Amino acid sequence: MGREAPGGATPDELGVSNGDAPIFAPELEKRGGMPVAAWVVAALIVVVLVGALVVTGRKKPVAAPSTLQPADAYAASLPLTQFAMSESENLTGGKQTYLDGQIGNSGGRTVTAVTVQVVFQNDMELAPQIDTEPLMLIRVKEPYIDIEPVSAQPLKPGDEREFRLTFETVPENWNQQMPEVRVIRTGVR
Repeated sequence: MGREAPGGATPDELGVSNGDAPIFAPELEKRGGMPVAAWVVAALIVVVLVGALVVTGRKKPVAAPSTLQPADAYAASLPLTQFAMSESENLTGGKQTYLDGQIGNSGGRTVTAVTVQVVFQNDMELAPQIDTEPLMLIRVKEPYIDIEPVSAQPLKPGDEREFRLTFETVPENWNQQMPEVRVIRTGVR
């Protein structure tokens, strides 16, 4: 008969042969590893940290003002002239409207950014459509018109440059007159 299993029974009496452990023997206690409670606490800390990073890292997009804004203090030094409008169709059949013009810097500071409001009036006594756009300077005209932000080549005192504003949509009730363009924000140094 051989050795005895826990509880006083021999392996043969328990139906175990060849020295195998009995089927219903108490499981040996396993040591090592982290307890489940520690894993839960660690996971909770990670979730809280990720949530905090998402909330603090999220910047609210600056909404373009939909009401007419006052002119920027430096706007008087940035005359906008030689306005011309044109349209084109894009590859998807949509229409784009362009407003081209010239901007000069008659002030004593270098301009690194310009934001304008474009007011499309109508003859129906409805509120006009007001679009707020960054002014884009024309970089080259051939083989096509390429534009860039003012920050790419800031306007030094005395400079004059051509600009283009692009509109995906204009109001259907627009009176087809040249829209009003106002400088509402500038970056100067």
